[in-house]
Amino acid sequence: MKTTWVLVADSARARLLEAENPIGPLKEIETLVHPESRLHERDINSDSPGRVFDSGGQGRHAMGQTVGAKEHEAGTFVRDISQRLDRGRESGDLKQLIIVAAPALLGLLRKHMSTETARLITLELDKNITQMGSSELRAHLPERLPQLGV
Repeated sequence: MKTTWVLVADSARARLLEAENPIGPLKEIETLVHPESRLHERDINSDSPGRVFDSGGQGRHAMGQTVGAKEHEAGTFVRDISQRLDRGRESGDLKQLIIVAAPALLGLLRKHMSTETARLITLELDKNITQMGSSELRAHLPERLPQLGV
């Protein structure tokens, strides 16, 4: 079997696990953490938004951000995860990929992942199960892991 990595992620933690065969256990390779994603919006932004005056008669109001700080931090973390997956693919350690991620994060991963790495995906599950042990995680996957080219 080609080396399969299982990425289990939420907005603040990503675990990379390896399956050496399609029916075997998972072995943890690495854990990536991004504690900034766990902060509240008010803790990330130390200042209040600026204020502007509309000449059209609306008066003064706070300037809004187009992207919130939490979304920005999640995007930063997803880029870090994507870069790590690319390095695994480039080194030959990653041959196929299974992603288990919280639904919102799964969408961000799809958006930021390179085309080459995205081609290695054999299964995606939209679950937030990062806190589980490797044997519990394995129970959420199919009994026989899918393989590319089979």
